Amino acid sequence: MSINLGIKKSFDLGDGRIVEIETGKLAKQADGSVVVKVGDMMLLATVVSAIDVKDGVDFMPLTVEYQEKYAAAGKFPGGFFKREARASEYEILICRLIDRALRPLFPSDYHADTQVIVNLISSHKDILPDAYACLAASAAIAVSDIPFNGPVSEVRVGRVDGKFFINPTISQLEQSDFDMVVAGSVKDILMVEGEFKEVSEEDMVEAIKLAHEAIKVQCNFQLELAEAVGKKGVFREYNHENNDEELRAKVYAETTSKFFDVAVKGIASKHERKRLFSEVEDAFLSTLSEDELVAKKGLAKKYLHEAQNKACRNAILEKRIRLDGRGTTDIRPIWSEVNYLPSAHGSAVFTRGETQSLTTVTLGTKLDEQLIDGVIFEGTNKFLLHYNFPPYSTGEAKPLRGTGRREVGHGNLAMRALKNQLPESPYTIRVVSDILESNGSSSMATVCAGTLALMDAGVQIKNPVSGIAMGLITDETGNYAVLSDILGDEDHLGDMDFKVCGTKNGVTATQMDLKIDGLPYETLMNALMQSKEGRLHILSKITETIAQPNADYKPHAPRIISFKIDKEFIGAVIGPGGKVIQEIQRETGTVITIQEEGNFGNVAVSADNKPAIDKAVSWIKGIVAQPEIGEVYEGKVKSIQPFGAFVEFMPGKQGLLHISEVSWNRLENLDGVLSENDTVKVKLLEIDKKTGKFRLSSKVLTPKPEKPQAN
Repeated sequence: MSINLGIKKSFDLGDGRIVEIETGKLAKQADGSVVVKVGDMMLLATVVSAIDVKDGVDFMPLTVEYQEKYAAAGKFPGGFFKREARASEYEILICRLIDRALRPLFPSDYHADTQVIVNLISSHKDILPDAYACLAASAAIAVSDIPFNGPVSEVRVGRVDGKFFINPTISQLEQSDFDMVVAGSVKDILMVEGEFKEVSEEDMVEAIKLAHEAIKVQCNFQLELAEAVGKKGVFREYNHENNDEELRAKVYAETTSKFFDVAVKGIASKHERKRLFSEVEDAFLSTLSEDELVAKKGLAKKYLHEAQNKACRNAILEKRIRLDGRGTTDIRPIWSEVNYLPSAHGSAVFTRGETQSLTTVTLGTKLDEQLIDGVIFEGTNKFLLHYNFPPYSTGEAKPLRGTGRREVGHGNLAMRALKNQLPESPYTIRVVSDILESNGSSSMATVCAGTLALMDAGVQIKNPVSGIAMGLITDETGNYAVLSDILGDEDHLGDMDFKVCGTKNGVTATQMDLKIDGLPYETLMNALMQSKEGRLHILSKITETIAQPNADYKPHAPRIISFKIDKEFIGAVIGPGGKVIQEIQRETGTVITIQEEGNFGNVAVSADNKPAIDKAVSWIKGIVAQPEIGEVYEGKVKSIQPFGAFVEFMPGKQGLLHISEVSWNRLENLDGVLSENDTVKVKLLEIDKKTGKFRLSSKVLTPKPEKPQAN
C-alpha cells in the first residue's frame, strides 16, 4: 500500500522570496488543510464545516482561531502551567483579520457551523506570520468542498524611504511609516487595516492598489492549487433555507413604503426610530392568522428586516436624507469636556450624537509596563489603550462576560491612531475608554476622547488626533452615497464601514470593511477626501475644548526624574540583594527603576512630591560620585571595632577611621569618644590601589597639639 504525501506548489512574492503551500500531508481528516511555508516560517491551516445545519440558525456561524505554538520558536510558555492557554490580544487581532476577510465570501444562505484554525508551527525571527495567515486559511478552504466565493488573500504593505514593500520583514517594518494589511479577492478589495505616521490619502490609495496586484497573484495561485487537487469549482450540496416567496412579496408590498416614510422623517433618537419601525412590523404581523404566525413568524420577521433595510437605503439614495435627518456629509452635534474626574491623572467626556465615551489617562512608572512574552514578540509595552463596551451603552441588560474580541479590536484601532503622536517619555501611559452611550462610531469617539484626556493629563502629544467612521450605500445602477459619521443602523444596513483617524497633517490609522463586491478606486478616494473634511471639523471641536496639552501634569500625578549613571555603578545603587535601592525607596517614599542600556544605566525616580524625588536623586548621585583623596566628608559611624570605626562618608561607601586617626592623643579604645550613628567629619587620606579600601582621618582636621617643652 503506497503512502500519499500530498502535493506541494510554490510561487514567488516578486522579490525572490518563495511561498510554498503543501496539502494532503497533514491533518487529512479536516475538510481542508494546508501548510504555508516562507523561509523557516510555517503555518498549518485547517477548515471543517458541518454537514447539517442547526435548527433556527439563519446566519453564518463562522469561528476563526489563530494560535502561535511556543515550540515554533523553541520557547517555553510563561505562567504556572507552562502551556498555551487562552488567545493573547495579538492572536485575537490576527483572528479578526482573517475573519473579516473570509466572512463576506461565504454564500448568504450557507448556515453550517464552520471553523477555521490557523497555527504557527515554525517561526522565523524576521518574518511576520500574520501577513500569510489569511492566505493559509483561504487555501485550506480552496482545497475543500465548502461553498465559498473566494479565494481571498491578505498582504501587508510597508514603506521605507518612500519605497513600498509587500510583506515587509520585522526589521523593515521598524523603519516604515506604513503598516497596512489589505485583504481582497481577484476582483475586489474587501478589508483594509493599518497605522501610519501622518500619511496622505493619495499614498494610502497607491498602497492599496499595489497590495491588490499582489493579492491577485496569490488568489490565482490558490485556484491552481484547487485544480491540482480536483476541488476547483467542486462544492457540496446544501439547503439551509426554505423561503416563502409569496410571503416575501406580501411583506415587501405592504411594508416597504411605510418603512420608507419612517426613514425620511429624520428622527434623531435611535429608540424613537426603533419604536416607529416596530409599529410597522407589528401592524403587518397582526394581519397574519394564528396558524400563519406559528408557521411563518420567523420568515416574516426576516422579510420585514429585509424590507426595512431596502426602504432605508432607498431613502438615502433617492432623497439624500439619512435616518436622523442629516445630509450625507453632516457630522452629528459634538460636545466635550476635560478634567471631568478630579482624581484621575487625565480625563475627558466626548459625545457625538448618541455616542459617548468617558476616557481616563493614568500615568505610571516602568514597573507598570506591560510584559509581552509571545512567540514572535517579547519585551514591554509602555502605552496601553483599553476599550470597554458595557451593555447599558445600548440600553440592554446582558451578562458581563469579560473582554470580547470586538473590544480588543476597537481598542487596538484607537491605540494605533494615537501612539505615534506620543512624545518620548519615562511614563507608562494607560488610556481607558468606557463607552457610556453607543449609536455608531464608538471606536472613533475613543480616539477623540483619548486625545482630549491625554492633553488634559499634560502629555505633550505632537498633534491632536480625531477619528470618523464613513459609510456607503449603493444600488445596482451604480448610484451611491458616501456617508460621514455613520450611525449604528447605517453601519448595519450599509455596504461599507470605513474608519479613518488622523491629525491635521495626515492619516494615522484606518480600518475598512466592505460588504459588497467591488469598490472603485474613485469611490474610495471620494470617501477618503470626505472623511478628511469630517476629521478636520471634529478636530476643530476638540481644540475648542482644549487647544493644546496642559503645560504640567496634575498635582497628584506621579513625577519622574530620569538621568544616566555609568554602568559600573548600577550594582552599587542596587546593592546586594537589592538592599541599597530598597532602603532608598523606603526612606524617601519613591519608586526607583534602573535599566541597563549600553554603557549606562537609565535611572528613573518617581514620586508624587518633589522633595522626595530630590532626596532620592541626591542619595543615588552620592553613591555614584567618585571619592577624591584629600576631600573632607561628613560621615556616619556605622560600626565600632577595637581597632577603629567604619564610617560611611558617601552613600554606599565606607572607610576605616583607625583608632590612631581619631585623635592626636593616644586612645586605648573608642569608649566615650565615638558611638554608632554619630556624625563625624573625616578626610580621605588614601584609596588602596589593590583592594579599593578607603583610609580616613579625623584628627588631621584638628590642630596638632604642640609638644610640651622639657624643663
